[in-house]
Amino acid sequence: MKTPFAKNLLYIGLILSLFCLGCRRPEPAERDHIHLSFWHSSADAAGLAFDTFVREFNEGPGAAMNVTVEAVFQGQYAEATAKLRPLLQAEQVYALPDIMEIDATGVVDFLQTPFAYTVDEALDRDHSFNLGGIVEAPLRAWNYGGRQLGLPLSASTTIMYYNKSILDAAGITSPPTTFEEIILAARRLPAQNSNGQALTAYANLPNTPLLANWIGQIPGRDGTNASYLVNMRNGRDGDATALTADGEGTLLTFLRAWRDLYEAGALLNLSSGLTNLFLTEQIVFLTASTSQMMSLINQIDGRFELGSSFFPRINASSNFGATVSGSGVFMFNKGDQARLDAAWEFVKFMCSPEIQARFAIATGYMPVNAASSQERIFTEHLERYPQAKVGPEQLAITSPDMMGVIVGPARNFYFEIENQGSAMLSDRRSPEETVGIMSRALNLLLDDYTEANR
Repeated sequence: MKTPFAKNLLYIGLILSLFCLGCRRPEPAERDHIHLSFWHSSADAAGLAFDTFVREFNEGPGAAMNVTVEAVFQGQYAEATAKLRPLLQAEQVYALPDIMEIDATGVVDFLQTPFAYTVDEALDRDHSFNLGGIVEAPLRAWNYGGRQLGLPLSASTTIMYYNKSILDAAGITSPPTTFEEIILAARRLPAQNSNGQALTAYANLPNTPLLANWIGQIPGRDGTNASYLVNMRNGRDGDATALTADGEGTLLTFLRAWRDLYEAGALLNLSSGLTNLFLTEQIVFLTASTSQMMSLINQIDGRFELGSSFFPRINASSNFGATVSGSGVFMFNKGDQARLDAAWEFVKFMCSPEIQARFAIATGYMPVNAASSQERIFTEHLERYPQAKVGPEQLAITSPDMMGVIVGPARNFYFEIENQGSAMLSDRRSPEETVGIMSRALNLLLDDYTEANR
């Protein structure tokens, strides 16, 4: 029979042995397996590429670290954000993904949540990773108030595709670079295509990213090389609370030039089915993401020659360039540093030179890792498809002052711009009247959001 003193010694010994076990770093085989969830919004070729990359991570570095990543498609970006938001609001931290692909519609939610795990925090623990290896423009797209929230995962910019075969037949040797040049080209085009359908030069409706591009091309009044749609440098230096393009006259400049395009018969006032109109040769010019390039080439299938050029300018005094679009990859903090370290390893893997080169080839996105340009498979891709060179070349001359718009009421903001721009043409409103209507509507959206989130 053990005495009380002997029992106490036994308990103390057990406690000390457990403590020592806890102090020793466990070998990989001894560590608990980490299962990470990766929410993404990439479908079609991008989704298939993600599935491949996740499998390769799990079979390679993930297996070495005893980590498995599960890729979960959550619908389009707005749908994924709609699923994320209630989890953040209810603080259901364990229901959050570990890693998530987010675009501009969801970055405000990430910015405001206490469960965000930023790249800056990851770099505080990982001094080996060189952030300078990431291409500056897409990296800057996910930096807010000096904080690097996430890393770019997919990077694109808006360029102009054109039907080179139709331009050649019309004797037009180079694509237009301004709205006025689109009008001049339209005057030389035939009224119908080879199928007897009406032929128009261009079709579109302004929306948030397009308007940010065209207004951003206008040199700023305060010494910057770009103008902005909303204050706080398009919401990059803090929460955007008011429109600035109305008071600075840049919105009026755009609307006047947009009306001139329409009244010259060079513009169709619509935003849906544009790719199909281009593929069926009912419009000659298509402004669209670089990420659509491979899809366009495959669908055209040699029926006509596809050209690509820089995004058109409002006028000759505007700068060339367009903002960076795409998505970033972000991490959520569930209070487990081992999970965060594992998530960071996956993020680095997805942004590595080879993976980014392969992703660009599969989708048309531009690599976010500068070293991808040295990958042989990517250089061979550019030789085969010279259209793919335009995006990086345009990005290289785009002013670093140019920024995409980040606002809280992103979805409503987008459609309000579309609706008012369309109504100006269909209802024959003057550009001056449209500025007033658009200004009141957009500022009201910003006021309501600010008040609701005060």
